[in-house]
Amino acid sequence: MILATPRLLLAPWTEHDLAPFAALNADPEVMRYFPKTMTTEESNALVDRLRGMWADHGYGLAAVRRREDDAFVGMVGIQKVLNPAYPFAPAVEVGWRLAKAFWRQGYAGEAARAALAHGFDVLGLAEIVAFTAVPNLPSQAVMASLGMTRDPADDFLHPLLPEDHPLRPHVLYRLKQDDFRR
Repeated sequence: MILATPRLLLAPWTEHDLAPFAALNADPEVMRYFPKTMTTEESNALVDRLRGMWADHGYGLAAVRRREDDAFVGMVGIQKVLNPAYPFAPAVEVGWRLAKAFWRQGYAGEAARAALAHGFDVLGLAEIVAFTAVPNLPSQAVMASLGMTRDPADDFLHPLLPEDHPLRPHVLYRLKQDDFRR
């Protein structure tokens, strides 16, 4: 399945995506709101897991390419959050991670809107969430631009990070299907 926006394609992962995705995941600035950067092996293993999600659920985080030149932009999409350690699970999450060269051009929001539309209009989801570390203000701005809202009562401590980790405090944003359609 491929989702198209005016400037982007959200598409299945190919072998051509592995090297630029590994470079993105190894970039300390891109990964500053994640626990650590990834090795090439870890990045490739993530792509394998993402492919598995697509196979299991029919959707997931997709490779994003720019239509004009097929440049690899990053990953965007929706995925199931099933781990009961998350206080809001089960849920479906919209997420994104873009290469630094593509920041501040509206690509994250554009691609996320396409993923949200697919989730609400095709899959019939009632709600989609997004979450990030408290200091990640750029992602929170994208969430707000998508019409997602935050209730501080939903904020949580990331269950997979150590108690003393500085990125453990997280915010949760929500978007209901009816609010997306407005």
